[in-house]
Amino acid sequence: MSRVYEVMFIVRPDVAEEDVDKLIAGFSTTVTNGGGVIKSVEKMGRRKLAYMVRKFNDGNYVLLVIEAGGPVVLELERRLRVTEQVIKFITVRVDEEEKRLAKVKALRRQHRKMSAEPHGEAAAAEAAEPAHTHA
Repeated sequence: MSRVYEVMFIVRPDVAEEDVDKLIAGFSTTVTNGGGVIKSVEKMGRRKLAYMVRKFNDGNYVLLVIEAGGPVVLELERRLRVTEQVIKFITVRVDEEEKRLAKVKALRRQHRKMSAEPHGEAAAAEAAEPAHTHA
């Protein structure tokens, strides 16, 4: 069963750009060889870390969005863990979140349609009631 995951990893700041590209290609190959699909690759550039990680204050952020099964994700995480240039990584499953957001949007659309119409009986009662005037 394929699910959608975001895999964010941080590469040491002293690694050359070409080597970062090679790392991304290697991780992409791991996913595709396992039967997964790379949906997108985003190199977010060099950013400051919130706290020091392995004696580094900043790193090169990379975001992979993949569609794969559990064993493929486990293998990718294993490779991220043993790759020395990667100082930190996190994997987040996002397909459940996408479903939840779609459900919320559908409910909002439905709510808008109902609120656009006049309020049934209450509106009819107000229209039928004569206006009281004091003379």
